[in-house]
Amino acid sequence: MSAENESVIDMMVDQWESMAGMAAMFIGTIAIGLFIQPLYDIPEARAFGEEGTTKSGFILFELIMIGIFTVAIIWLARKGLDALIKGIVMLALSLSLFYALQPFTLVILYYAGAASASTVGLSALAITIAGMVALYRYPEWYVVNSVGVMVGAGVIVMIGISFVPTLVIIFMLLAAIYDYWAVHKSKHMLELADTMIGLKLPVLLVAPKEKGYSFLDQEGDIMSGAHAGDVAPPPPGYDGVMEAEMVDEAVRLRPKKKKSRDALFMGLGDVIFPGMLVISAVSFLPDWGPEVFSVFGEYYLAQLVVGVGTLVGGLLGYLALMYFVAQGNPQPGLPLLNGGAILGYLVSGIYAYDIGPLFQAITFL
Repeated sequence: MSAENESVIDMMVDQWESMAGMAAMFIGTIAIGLFIQPLYDIPEARAFGEEGTTKSGFILFELIMIGIFTVAIIWLARKGLDALIKGIVMLALSLSLFYALQPFTLVILYYAGAASASTVGLSALAITIAGMVALYRYPEWYVVNSVGVMVGAGVIVMIGISFVPTLVIIFMLLAAIYDYWAVHKSKHMLELADTMIGLKLPVLLVAPKEKGYSFLDQEGDIMSGAHAGDVAPPPPGYDGVMEAEMVDEAVRLRPKKKKSRDALFMGLGDVIFPGMLVISAVSFLPDWGPEVFSVFGEYYLAQLVVGVGTLVGGLLGYLALMYFVAQGNPQPGLPLLNGGAILGYLVSGIYAYDIGPLFQAITFL
């Protein structure tokens, strides 16, 4: 093993707590989605109806809407319209949060003997409002993460039950290409991440690296400036960012005050895309094998094997992602996370079904 690889692994070991915490949120978000999926796995809950589950035109529509949303948020941020951004994003988050909370309020009220359509809906609405108020007034990292995990679970279910795995895989591949371009080429995804960090919105997950870390004090310009001054290796023993200074037509390196990066950040989309393939697999693959009990319905063992295999593949992609993140530079998460999840889907799917049932016939419209 080269000295460089050993150094990166050492950095991963130093950050293992934050990386393990992020992995736990990754698993937890998808696990919550699996828990509530049977309740929503009905034609009426699918975004484009039962017929839309195999139409690729709707996937392209979703991707275009993501691009439009990204451009709009960046434009509003450059205009200084932070309040409008926060209002738009929090409204969208509240809808997903309400969607994810209803199954839990149903279970609680059922065992309390007070379950009805109105009590379940009102209880979920009250908790949603309380969560949004807490997020607005005190957006500490654990508040952001709590809301973010539930929002992510709601989104992966909404998308996962709406498209067959073949379409979800196409969506994931296109999104991975876009993510790579947006981080490494145009770099506008870094600007978007900084905007969301600055506004303390739960469209990302936060894993502190140190005790006493406060997201309330986190600067909102740490991503897009992360490559500043990467002109030469730092001197031995120095752990900061280097800044170049022109002196007598020569470049002299001197330490630059390091911006606060005392936490690991992951965009919520990096969890949502692998997660929606997990949900799509258990929603649309054939009902093979014995039934497996769940609170809101039944899974079949083969479906669950593929769902868990997809999750494990996503975790392997996450481990590879952390290898690059440990080096201190922002990385596009979707190429590795989506690639790992798709590989996990194929391997576990061939084991549980064979290759044929894994790919469904699709149309454009």
